[in-house]
Amino acid sequence: MALFKDRVAIVTGGASGIGEAVVKDLLAEGAKVVIADFDEAGAQRLAQSCGEDRARAFKVDVSDAQAVSASVDFAVETFGGLHLAVNNAGIGAPSTPLADIAIDDWHRVVGVDLHSVFYGMKYQIPAMLKSGGGAIVNMASILGAVGWAGSAAYVTSKHAVVGMTKTAALDYAGQGIRVNAVGPAFVETPALGKTMTDAERAVLAGLHAFDRLARPEEIAAMTSFLLSDRASFMTGTYYPVDGGYLAR
Repeated sequence: MALFKDRVAIVTGGASGIGEAVVKDLLAEGAKVVIADFDEAGAQRLAQSCGEDRARAFKVDVSDAQAVSASVDFAVETFGGLHLAVNNAGIGAPSTPLADIAIDDWHRVVGVDLHSVFYGMKYQIPAMLKSGGGAIVNMASILGAVGWAGSAAYVTSKHAVVGMTKTAALDYAGQGIRVNAVGPAFVETPALGKTMTDAERAVLAGLHAFDRLARPEEIAAMTSFLLSDRASFMTGTYYPVDGGYLAR
């Protein structure tokens, strides 16, 4: 039996990379999915390729609370409820020592990488309660456990996502909602390819025990497991998928 039969999901940042892999996993296991992404064209292409009877695109700026609320309303109106959510959308920024970070750049990264997770859960949880419960995965990072020079806004956001995940899990454990965080290491995604040279990518790969970057499908596998009933006794925890990065 499909793991997510008769369940409705939202995946932010779902048009590419880890988000796209999660969307495909959920659909393969029977879910109906709203692909929420600022890249409307990319989300539409993915929805059309997967079948718009079960996958629908929704353009969203996740740093805008009203837009996130609208994405939840869209899921409920389109598919009849909400049971699963993956708050995956995120951005980085050029490497900059903390005191040199422009205020606007700080707010831009924190808005997408941290505030969006709060906005997501703020509106997803009430919809899930009306649907009888559910599960949420917040996409943190290995940098939710350690530091990285030049990335104060990103690292701060990901540490805070882990803390918010733990607190939300305790708030709603008695109401049938589980909340966990996944901590990917460096992942081979289109975004990484646009910002790094092959030599820089090789250096990153060498930081992992497997001497390679993660594949989006490997992060999606853990995400789908945590959303499923197979993880029914798992909540409030941060799960690195890091290829041995944190062991060193």
